[in-house]
Amino acid sequence: MKRTGLVLGLVVLGLLGLALTQGMMGGYGPGYGMMGPGMMGYGMMGMGGMGMMAVYPPEAKPIPEEVAKARMEAYAKRLYPGARLKDFMAFSQNYYAQVVDERGQGLFELIADRYTGVVSPEPGPNMMWNTRYGMMGGPTQAPVRYGLEEAKKLAATFLQGFLPGARVLEEGAFPGYYTFDFGRKEVEGMLSVNAYTGEVWVHTWHGPFLGER
Repeated sequence: MKRTGLVLGLVVLGLLGLALTQGMMGGYGPGYGMMGPGMMGYGMMGMGGMGMMAVYPPEAKPIPEEVAKARMEAYAKRLYPGARLKDFMAFSQNYYAQVVDERGQGLFELIADRYTGVVSPEPGPNMMWNTRYGMMGGPTQAPVRYGLEEAKKLAATFLQGFLPGARVLEEGAFPGYYTFDFGRKEVEGMLSVNAYTGEVWVHTWHGPFLGER
């Protein structure tokens, strides 16, 4: 009986370890590289991860876009005084914006909860792949393997299976990775490509696209 319980316990631990390693950090792409397959991608924060935390009363109304944008600008300038927002977009779950410096170079990405207005760094690539502002930020000796055009080709290859007929519509470069809007006729989603490994990470936490300002 004890032996059976021990075996079952080991099986559970093994499955848990597999779930953590495959569901914690990553995306899809050649060579899985630094992060391995799948924390804020399709694990904790992806495939409804943000959605599971989006609990609101039935009478809840979205905050105005102008309010969200002002809060995001204030947040960005606290991190980088010369920061400005680029590509402010509205999704059903949140507002999104790219943050660039005075020269228009990408710094990081922000989201604001569409109902509470709470501003935070975007999860996923922005937190895990951003070599300047992310959780893994810091000097790296590894050379960048994929430039913007190469990364765009990887994104297009991935989209052939992920959403047939979709193409890359817009791009943004950030420290350590690139972010692309994609869709068939108009924006339907967003993904990022790691500049070092070529991994693809789909931004599943936004919800349907509502418009761009």
